[in-house]
Amino acid sequence: MCSSTRPSIWTTKELRAQGYTKRAIADLVASGRLRRARRGVYAWQDACDDAFTAAEHGGSLGCTDAAEHLGLWLLPPPEDESAEPTPRPGPHVWMRADRHQYAHSDCASVPHWDAGDCRDAFGLPSVTQVLEQVYRCRGAEQFFVALESARRQNLILGKALAVLRSALDAVGRDLVDFSRADADSGLESLVRLRLRRHGISVRTQVDVYGTGRVDLVLDGWLLIEADGKANHDGESMRHKDLVRDANAASWGLTTLRFDYAMIIYDWDLVERAILGMLATRA
Repeated sequence: MCSSTRPSIWTTKELRAQGYTKRAIADLVASGRLRRARRGVYAWQDACDDAFTAAEHGGSLGCTDAAEHLGLWLLPPPEDESAEPTPRPGPHVWMRADRHQYAHSDCASVPHWDAGDCRDAFGLPSVTQVLEQVYRCRGAEQFFVALESARRQNLILGKALAVLRSALDAVGRDLVDFSRADADSGLESLVRLRLRRHGISVRTQVDVYGTGRVDLVLDGWLLIEADGKANHDGESMRHKDLVRDANAASWGLTTLRFDYAMIIYDWDLVERAILGMLATRA
């Protein structure tokens, strides 16, 4: 993942404007400090490989690659256990609406041909445009998770959110209306979205007396904890989780705890467990 909203990609004109002579540019390329993406386009050595590939292709990072660059939550691509492993696809590349693709070695880039305002030839799309690209390319769930992440980080507010909503179809507009700004993880967003069709009352990031803050509370009594990849490993954290769950039980509350792999790759089991538990008090 790159480290700034402007990856270190520059045109010859921009480098010359900064005082680099034609000879200096050639020397930088020879030393490896500057890489030539294509004619008239260069990347400093700290530019990430995906940004460099996007520049080779004729554009800048877009869609999920731009979302990752911005620090938004993303879901992994669907897995097909029966299929042979395939190489990672090339980056999603924002081509604006008037760019030209350029051939380059082993190209597997995914182009996005949509107009948008960007003064920088190699800058990222706006957050609004990134989210729209994600919706049209990766679908509702990926869009919703990224959207709630952007809202959580205050990367999209008021007017920009309204602009995004107006650019989407009825399903997308509904997801914008359903989204919140207080989700604490992409797993939490995904669970809430997937439970929506069951008409279950879901509250997020709730402070429970004697237990602490929990990810989700269903129908006022069923606590759901969505443990991320890096969380809740080790005996110490496991003990704290058990203490929390016991405290919740002492107040008549039940806790179901699911890890990243279960929510992402075994949702059917997670859903059955939740609905089965809720049925005990139906």
